[in-house]
Amino acid sequence: MTVIRTYFLAALMLLAGGALWAQTGPLVETQQLNFRVDTFLTDLEVPWAMAFLPNGDMLFTERGGDLHIVRDGKLHPTPIAGVPPVLARGQGGLLDIELHPDYAENGWIYLSFASPAKEGEEGDGANTEFIRVRLEGNRLVDHEHIFKASPNYKTRHHYGGRMEFDGEGYLYLTVGDRGGRDEVQDLSNHRGKVMRLHDDGRVPEDNPFLDVEGAQPEIFSYGHRNPQGMDIHPETGEVWAHEHGPKGGDELNIVRAGNNYGWPEISYGINYDGTIFTEDTAREGMEQPITYWVPSIAPCGMSFVNSRKYGEWEGDILVGSLAFRYLVRVELDGNTVTKKEVMLENLGRVRAIEEGPDGYIYVAVEGPGMIVRLIPEEE
Repeated sequence: MTVIRTYFLAALMLLAGGALWAQTGPLVETQQLNFRVDTFLTDLEVPWAMAFLPNGDMLFTERGGDLHIVRDGKLHPTPIAGVPPVLARGQGGLLDIELHPDYAENGWIYLSFASPAKEGEEGDGANTEFIRVRLEGNRLVDHEHIFKASPNYKTRHHYGGRMEFDGEGYLYLTVGDRGGRDEVQDLSNHRGKVMRLHDDGRVPEDNPFLDVEGAQPEIFSYGHRNPQGMDIHPETGEVWAHEHGPKGGDELNIVRAGNNYGWPEISYGINYDGTIFTEDTAREGMEQPITYWVPSIAPCGMSFVNSRKYGEWEGDILVGSLAFRYLVRVELDGNTVTKKEVMLENLGRVRAIEEGPDGYIYVAVEGPGMIVRLIPEEE
């Protein structure tokens, strides 16, 4: 891996995978602002998530199972030790990373990953697990279990795995349907659900299904397929998340307590082989998405733009596309989407988008594996 900061991007990108947008040079013109692409880190495999420490150092995960740190702009030569065993197979591996809101005081770092079945757990294979740890030097210590979805499954996809803290300190966790869509509407399992927990894994007393017989108490919302993007609205404090549809029907939703988002009873998508699995796009008691994508862009990574460095982008959402290898700027008027602008076509399969403490937007992509930073033109 190599850490660099340069605006000379075109030659690098052409050698690393032929990104078409790089051929015209580093300045990218969009509808509301122009920016340069600053290459921050190269020669990665599948960077899945990023988090920034208060001093500006960056932590990032790679799906293969490594956790890395960039200190003072330099990549530490060895991965951080103490990462728990992960099942790096299919879409599984080391996934998200999130800091506790009071990290400066307590040092807690949260990780999600595909966790192999352990003795005493129900089912074979793996499922999504969430833990918290502390960083001591270049090693993780003080491992604490937070939550693991159950049961385990042998399928290789749809782990979800995103995490986010809201303004009240609740932790939201996403779990995909693990390929078992017929069980998503069943509250007795964690397939296709968003969980809400206290920071230590305890179940809040006002979770919506706590008193429902047979329901898993961690569940906050259900009827999801595979949510891999989540962020908190900077003004309302509500949880927004997007999820993969099948062939079409990717959704952007506001995640609210007790809501059913319909999968697979309603959808704007079809099966990958072109067959129809539901005739319905709406049913009573099931939520409509804020917006959806047909064809599917395969959304991954998501961030509201909070920094004033980006002018009219402030308050918009940036969403990554795995399928089409670009960024989408989703413009909002309240909770209504007014525009979707595609940017950085052929950048790579976008996995994560984060705003750093320096006010810049960082984007992690695979194919080629790298992390870039967006610098507004006026700077």
